[in-house]
Amino acid sequence: MSEISPEPPAPSIIIRPWLDPVVDDDGFDPRSRYVEVFWLGVLGPTATWLIRRLVAGLERSPEGYELDLHATAREMGLSYSTGRSSPFSKALQRCVMFGLAHAIDGGLAVRRRIPPISFRHLRRMPDSVQATHASWLQTSIGAEELTRAHHLATAMLDVGDDPSEIEHHLVALGVSDAVAAEVADNATRLGASGLRPAG
Repeated sequence: MSEISPEPPAPSIIIRPWLDPVVDDDGFDPRSRYVEVFWLGVLGPTATWLIRRLVAGLERSPEGYELDLHATAREMGLSYSTGRSSPFSKALQRCVMFGLAHAIDGGLAVRRRIPPISFRHLRRMPDSVQATHASWLQTSIGAEELTRAHHLATAMLDVGDDPSEIEHHLVALGVSDAVAAEVADNATRLGASGLRPAG
């Protein structure tokens, strides 16, 4: 009688936070509209979704966690193979290539915040996207709009809205992109620490 050999262990890597005080303070949440508008065309959709998942895992396990590559690829609707040519492997490579992750022993260190898009990437984008970026950076944030947005964000948190969705809700309510990003960023950070903005 032949013995059935056990399945090989699922390939996995360790994900750790990439501690970078500059980007951690001034960067953008990977689920933000900024990343959708300006980074998506650079990273590609698969790498954008992947970096969002990796950062969400770090929110659940701030010191790091083990990532099952096969399961994660399948959850994203992709196949996984050990070669570098699979879409999932390419997405991991793109995260490294564009400076959102770097190799460490046994895995990757991943940025929890995404830096502003570099000029070299921005200049390759359509004129309309470049104009949107310039407008985003030049938006002055008025105290009245900021206060209104903070009150809306606080109400959203109080009713149990996911902090990562607040930016989209604020924009839908007519808050400017820059103000929505600022307020949602604060809400996400405060929500993660269990605090709420003062009303």
